[in-house]
Amino acid sequence: MQVDFYHLTRDPAEKLVPVLAQKTLDSGQKMLLVSSFVGQLEKLSAALWQAAPTSFLAHGLAGNGQDDAQPILISASCEATNGARFVALTDGEWRDEALTFDRAFYLFTAEQIESARTAWRALSVKEDVTPRYWKQDGGRWVEGP
Repeated sequence: MQVDFYHLTRDPAEKLVPVLAQKTLDSGQKMLLVSSFVGQLEKLSAALWQAAPTSFLAHGLAGNGQDDAQPILISASCEATNGARFVALTDGEWRDEALTFDRAFYLFTAEQIESARTAWRALSVKEDVTPRYWKQDGGRWVEGP
């Protein structure tokens, strides 16, 4: 399984999530977006509505009905009631439940770097996990060392 660490140095999670979600959908997968912050759940939903000037990324909030039909589900827990195999942890908090998915995106800020380092160390010794680090370079994301 692959875990992509995204170090948010310039843009908030709400700016990156639509890009990751679109790529996930383009690959034929469903996605679960996780945050323990109610305010962030609402921001994620708004960001998916405004993903492109002429469209939006179809999604729903967990527990609002028909979770299983949602290509992108926004939730406070790592329970993929939409059948997602990709998960994005958008609040900077690593959850070991993410290891049950095929791919995880772990987004964290400078304030959360110690937690991210702890997660990196723990995951990098697991044989079945490939961690990758991404950082912002201007307006682009580049894979770091």
